Amino acid sequence: MPKYAVATVTEIPVGHRKIVKVADRTIGIFNVKGEYFALRNACPHQGGPLCKGRVTGFLFGDKPGDLTYTRQGEILRCPWHGWEFDIRTGQSWHAPDRIRTRHYDVTVEACEMVQGPYVAETFPVEVKSQVIFVDVHVRPTRPQPCDTPTEADPLG
Repeated sequence: MPKYAVATVTEIPVGHRKIVKVADRTIGIFNVKGEYFALRNACPHQGGPLCKGRVTGFLFGDKPGDLTYTRQGEILRCPWHGWEFDIRTGQSWHAPDRIRTRHYDVTVEACEMVQGPYVAETFPVEVKSQVIFVDVHVRPTRPQPCDTPTEADPLG
């Protein structure tokens, strides 16, 4: 299963995202309360740039005037038509029983930077940091009628 280093943890602070191109796919990496999630940057509705959409939560109420805001920072709204998706799972809130966007496994691993064979005349440097990896192995799935690739993300 191929894994690709896409960012360091300092590049995606809590509540932020980074859009990257990996293995001919544009993917959004999201930091939700210190956990990282990855979604395909294509809305299954009409292929819009899903990961550029607004990140929000839900407003629930049992009766008028009694409202509660929940799941803050966990819901992604497509910028084209407003379809909402759970960042953690890719599940649609429009039709959760049949529509979802592709999500990818994300791991954070400690990586030690290794000094190469050519050394400049300077002091030795050792760098250790945590790097975010995305697993983009292809799982067998049925193709979705609206699951079409989009152009590369200019911000990625």
